[in-house]
Amino acid sequence: MSILQVQNISISFGGLKAVTSFNLSLTQGELVGLIGPNGAGKTTVFNMLTGVYRPTDGDVYFESNSGETKNLIGLRPYQITKIGMSRTFQNIRLFKDLTVLDNVRVAFHFNVKYNSWDGIFRTLRYYREEDEITVKALELLKIFHIDHKSNELAKNLPYGEQRKLEIVRALATNPKLLLLDEPAAGMNPQETKDLMGLIEFVRSKFHLTILLIEHDMHLVMGICERVVVLDYGLTIAEGTPAEISSNPKVIKAYLGEEVEVHA
Repeated sequence: MSILQVQNISISFGGLKAVTSFNLSLTQGELVGLIGPNGAGKTTVFNMLTGVYRPTDGDVYFESNSGETKNLIGLRPYQITKIGMSRTFQNIRLFKDLTVLDNVRVAFHFNVKYNSWDGIFRTLRYYREEDEITVKALELLKIFHIDHKSNELAKNLPYGEQRKLEIVRALATNPKLLLLDEPAAGMNPQETKDLMGLIEFVRSKFHLTILLIEHDMHLVMGICERVVVLDYGLTIAEGTPAEISSNPKVIKAYLGEEVEVHA
């Protein structure tokens, strides 16, 4: 069943049409890539899906964690996160002067039951919930083998582990759909290879649907089941990695040459 239906969303900035009539349907458990040249509108699409930008036209229907299908147009980013859609960013946006553990704990806090009174006066309910959050955060870090660095500042982690921590923080919001914006940006070939395994692991372990933006074509062609291609805000192709890698429009606009598709 489809968990996301994007219907003809468009957005303009002044006289510039950044994205025109973008459509996308994602089914539960899919791993889909969104590619295109710089400035094609990929991150703009993410920003419209997550409430950072409001489309000038179109609708976005999402099946929330509760099973209810909602139109996301007009919802704020925190509201969209709360119903089951989370994201990472092209430029790492960790709280770099907080510890690894606190970066993850922050993501759990929008679901706390205690109120301002509990927080100010440090009631029993406050301490109970904070202890529960710490346990959950450590369990999540342990799954990704960085729990031993829970007390280190996020800025002191190696680059690849900072990327991993950003994904862990996104998972702490309990998403149904995870959006990854250029997760391999700045990574060396070994880190990118490790990331491919991590993304596959995350999808399987947490039963997620994943939509990712990426310029590394070997990553895209190696793990994505379907690829959507944007150019100047328009969708010019959609299909399997094999179809996309040999599509003349895609080669002309972006790839420049046929890309090896991994079996």
